[in-house]
Amino acid sequence: MTVTLAGLATVVPPTVLVQDEVRDVFAAQPGLTRLAQRIVSTSFGVSGIETRHTVLEELTRSARDPGDPALFFDAESGELLLPGTKARNDLYAEHAGRLYVEAGRAALDRAVGLAADDVTHVVTVSCTGFYAPGPDFVLARDLGLRAGVQRYHLGFMGCYASMPALRLAAQLCEADPDAVVLVVSVELCTLHLRTSNDPDTIVATSLFADGAGAAIVTARPAAAGERVLELDRFATRTTPQGEGDMAWKIGDHGFEMVLSNAVPGLIGEHITGALAPLLAEEADLADALAAQTAGDAITHWAVHPGGRSILDKVEAALALSASQLAPARRILRDFGNMSSATVLFVLRDILDAPETSNGDRIAAMAFGPGLTVESALMTVRG
Repeated sequence: MTVTLAGLATVVPPTVLVQDEVRDVFAAQPGLTRLAQRIVSTSFGVSGIETRHTVLEELTRSARDPGDPALFFDAESGELLLPGTKARNDLYAEHAGRLYVEAGRAALDRAVGLAADDVTHVVTVSCTGFYAPGPDFVLARDLGLRAGVQRYHLGFMGCYASMPALRLAAQLCEADPDAVVLVVSVELCTLHLRTSNDPDTIVATSLFADGAGAAIVTARPAAAGERVLELDRFATRTTPQGEGDMAWKIGDHGFEMVLSNAVPGLIGEHITGALAPLLAEEADLADALAAQTAGDAITHWAVHPGGRSILDKVEAALALSASQLAPARRILRDFGNMSSATVLFVLRDILDAPETSNGDRIAAMAFGPGLTVESALMTVRG
């Protein structure tokens, strides 16, 4: 049975953050030590990011009405404020639902021959907020899905979560050939940014952004001329080290990210072993990986751009060309790290590129707490 991913769509909120301007705001915060100021300057400067998107219009100096109370940013003083977790999560509930619906509708519009009434299952993904009835309910209600649509939510898994969501969707389709699964990831990471002297927090602040990605997974035949991705297989591996180097916890003033500077090195050290089970069933790909020439065997690499140093380590460890990581670097440059949604942006960039051809192989991968490496092998059709 062939299961495909179709209708791949991405959405971002309209407010744009310019990286250099955000750097200057964070570097000027009262209470920062000289060391923290240097880390802010370095982290933002080497991030590989030029722009990011946020649901917080308030973070731009001219967006807030003078009569409205400041919650995150006092534009007059230039000071970043410290709202509590409830205030941040309330904003998540306010903004996330709209993005879930917008992304889900865009995926349905891009999937040829499929409509809302065809959707049998919904899988939603997020690690940046919670509410109930949740986003799966909102999607079913606002998109007018059938009354009996089955709904699942994968929460608080981190940056790799869209990969197990796609794997779950593929398994549902393998169990039921008529299934049509709508997968939507929404992450509002900027709701949890804050000023700090802690190096891990500063690094996270320099990287994370807001965005949404969605797709349709189904075993139904693709329409003539429609470009889709065959979902060939998935693999998951945890590295033997690094459990404490990437974490996501709930604090009194939002969710707290631990992202140590050891993460890129750990990924570079273990990425080959993490990919081995994904490619083991195809001798040519497995041999290429063992010979450190995986870049010659797979055309495209949809790597989650957790940061520029992570991409550098993956490129070196797998002997990839600069062009093979160009999609990931473009997404990082223009959108930042949108946690679980980001790999869907990279896949869409690859799928829509004019140089992508029928039969091209794509290796997709994302990294998260554990350290966990989730990967998938896909084939372009159409």
